[in-house]
Amino acid sequence: ILCSKYRPGHFEGVLAVISIFLKNIKAKFMFLGDKDFQQVHLIRKYLSNKFKTKIISCKTIRFKNSFAYSSRNKLLTKKNIKKGILISIILKKYHKQIVKHFYNINQIENITYKISRICSKVEYLEIRNKKNLLKNYNKNNLKIFLAYYNKKVRLIDNY
Repeated sequence: ILCSKYRPGHFEGVLAVISIFLKNIKAKFMFLGDKDFQQVHLIRKYLSNKFKTKIISCKTIRFKNSFAYSSRNKLLTKKNIKKGILISIILKKYHKQIVKHFYNINQIENITYKISRICSKVEYLEIRNKKNLLKNYNKNNLKIFLAYYNKKVRLIDNY
């Protein structure tokens, strides 16, 4: 998964906590936000073999300006929130264009360059198959994933 390369051990920790939680709670349902799409994918895969809990994916909650709600937003200055809004708008725009015209890798590099001019650092911008997170996608099943730094705050988004 994309974030694993940059956050070793993170998802293993998440799965350990979820496992302990479900062993004690025995929940029938777990509601998770699509903003953390990779994490939802892993939890769903992990739970399918071990628990009867059903995962319900919830749409990412966004401000009217497209910027995704996140607890990390409170760490951002107004200037950095404006940068995040711009990045979110760019990501949304390019997702629509990618689906419509099915871009190639050179165009993805252009999008990465455009976003990197706004933020401190782009960790990754990749298109993956939204069903299995592999690189074999088509215009009907693709999802674009982004992780970047807005000053010292790491943010993720996807469309």
